[in-house]
Amino acid sequence: MEDYKKLLPEVVEIAKQAGAAIMPIYERREFNIKLKADDSPLTEADLLANEIIAHALEELASDIPYLSEEGDEVLYSERKKWQCYWLVDPLDGTNEFISHTNHFTINIALVVDHKPVIGVSFAPALEKCYYACLGGGAFCELANGEVQKIQTRKVDSKHIDVIVSHTIGIKGLEKFLAQLPSFKIVYFGGSLKICLIAEGNGDIYPRLGTNCEWDTAAPQCILEEAGGELLTFDYKPLQYNTKDSLYNPHFLVVGDPGFAWGDYF
Repeated sequence: MEDYKKLLPEVVEIAKQAGAAIMPIYERREFNIKLKADDSPLTEADLLANEIIAHALEELASDIPYLSEEGDEVLYSERKKWQCYWLVDPLDGTNEFISHTNHFTINIALVVDHKPVIGVSFAPALEKCYYACLGGGAFCELANGEVQKIQTRKVDSKHIDVIVSHTIGIKGLEKFLAQLPSFKIVYFGGSLKICLIAEGNGDIYPRLGTNCEWDTAAPQCILEEAGGELLTFDYKPLQYNTKDSLYNPHFLVVGDPGFAWGDYF
């Protein structure tokens, strides 16, 4: 789809609509929580956001297939035929939503030829909307409507900020951390860890735990347009819809691809 860049403003608005719809649930502090088959939590906010996004994207571009964490399962035998599709996490960071940390996002990506070419990550509790499209740069819109172009930063080896998950922490990273000349651990939640690096407020986020393709597609587009990279452990960009499983391999999010991260892993 050659004119996908024209879709970005509409996708930003759709993410904002979903965010506005789930905030009353978040502020209520009491809501229904169920466990899915993999024991991950599911709230009424997840389902409401998915309903809004699925309907809006159908109206926006009915010819583009839709794949969502909370949508119908699509077998790889069908998915592998897709050259272009929406990849959505209607509420990324459900545990953060439940815990009221504010670190949750609505993630919408358009994937073309295994690469995210549009990415929107809206954090309604923080009133920040990150967005990007291939070749167009990365931006963050603040609560007052101000739009800032964002970019990653160069590494200062004396002050490396390592971003880690609230839930996983530094488990498995001890050897890596021991080799760094100097570092500070920064705890953050959900895909906002990637956005934090995209806007120049972190240096590396090593992900050793499990997550899925809808968790990373939107923020990966934002990160790459800001100058960073999301790499598998063989130092190749993470790709999408290349296999039956939707689980991601272990990966690294780096703001400064020119730094010798390979010396530490």
